[in-house]
Amino acid sequence: MSQITDPAPVATFPRLGWVDDLLNPALRSAVAALPTAESRVAGYHRGWCEADGTPMATASRKGKSVRPALVLLSAAAVGGSAELAVPGAVAVELVHDFTLLHDDVIDGDALRRHRPAAWSVFGTPAAVLTGDALLVSALRALADVPQRRAAEAVKELVAALLELVEGQSRDVAFEKAPEVSVTQYVAMAEGKTGSLMGCSCALGGVLAGADGERVSGLREFGRRLGVAFQCADDVLGIWGRTARSGKPVGADLAARKKSLPVVAALSGEGAAAERLRALYASTHPLDEQDIALARELVEEAGGRQAAEQEARRQVSAALRALSWARPTPDAYRQLHDIAWAMTRRES
Repeated sequence: MSQITDPAPVATFPRLGWVDDLLNPALRSAVAALPTAESRVAGYHRGWCEADGTPMATASRKGKSVRPALVLLSAAAVGGSAELAVPGAVAVELVHDFTLLHDDVIDGDALRRHRPAAWSVFGTPAAVLTGDALLVSALRALADVPQRRAAEAVKELVAALLELVEGQSRDVAFEKAPEVSVTQYVAMAEGKTGSLMGCSCALGGVLAGADGERVSGLREFGRRLGVAFQCADDVLGIWGRTARSGKPVGADLAARKKSLPVVAALSGEGAAAERLRALYASTHPLDEQDIALARELVEEAGGRQAAEQEARRQVSAALRALSWARPTPDAYRQLHDIAWAMTRRES
């Protein structure tokens, strides 16, 4: 492999239209194969159709397909074919949608991707069952690859799913915990978000036939990237814009969730941290004025700066791990750009 020169961090997310070109036909086929009711809910959730099943004239979903891109680029990074890794890309995107459907139910978030969340339109049982169906479909997608690689791929996905559930469980438990440390938060984020991104990268390596050392490097790259992604997501949840993110900004503060900026701020010293601790310890529902105050206190107590610094630290660790996989220079550049863009995104 030729020498890789580390490029400068980028501020804009790379164009990944080619990923959607490879992903979407197989993804639509997988969703169409679901039972009718679940297929409609999944299609609505993805912005492909209205609640009554009428196809959208222009798909409303404007996601970045990050996880599928990681699968395909990781396959290319070890000299494999992106086309052969498409089943893995489909699987991780189905799992991602499964988590979003269930997360919206757990969190009670009524807005997703610039439209009412699926549970608020079809009801909680329909949203939960659709998530379950997507999970099964993800495993089925991996069954279509060559036998030896299918077994490795399914093992990789199942391990990530168990970590993901544990991470989500910790996140829910944090809401009632009197104190949460930054170390505890990072461990939670590794499971909740890092596990699936790590799995995405590892699947690319597995489906490309890479050896264990290269797959391990790809997996660790994805895990660190996932933590960075969660850090950035937490920042957007407090200081982002609903018009850009398609998600309700301030909802985490209203629910007194312990996102990373809040965790860092609560553990700080000074008047702002003390006032924030008192606000989070109160029992009255937080109104818009309280939320605005909490937002100011978190920033004043250093929570935003701490979360942004942690995101950058995780990206740097991710890129060090990526070098273990001995990636091709072109794939390294693209993965590098995706990694740094994660910390600067607005949605």
